[in-house]
Amino acid sequence: QVQLVESGGGLVQAGGSLTLSCAASSAGFFVTNIVGWHRQAPGKQRELVATINSRGEISSVDAVKGRFVISRDSDKNRVTMQMNNLKPEDTAVYYCYANVWTMSTGSVAYWGQGTQVTVSP
Repeated sequence: QVQLVESGGGLVQAGGSLTLSCAASSAGFFVTNIVGWHRQAPGKQRELVATINSRGEISSVDAVKGRFVISRDSDKNRVTMQMNNLKPEDTAVYYCYANVWTMSTGSVAYWGQGTQVTVSP
């Protein structure tokens, strides 16, 4: 079993910045493949925000390109997303996502508990 622990989020005015972090941990050996963030706004479906794979290749939704920067520290099994120039439409619950391989389970997708990001006009 792998746990994802998120930190960051909160309330910020439009144009401000926030940083989200997510750390993966497990009692056993594991390899983190793709990590990143999804978000879900009220009344909307969960959507991908940005992910980064083990080769450092990044995928992100057009709405955040040029504003959000995702990075990973593989040694610490941590992914960070710096969110700049935030807009009210970025308001959502942000979920850490990780595709993790372990010897006992193979590749499995894990989700964090979610952290609220609220951007006021």
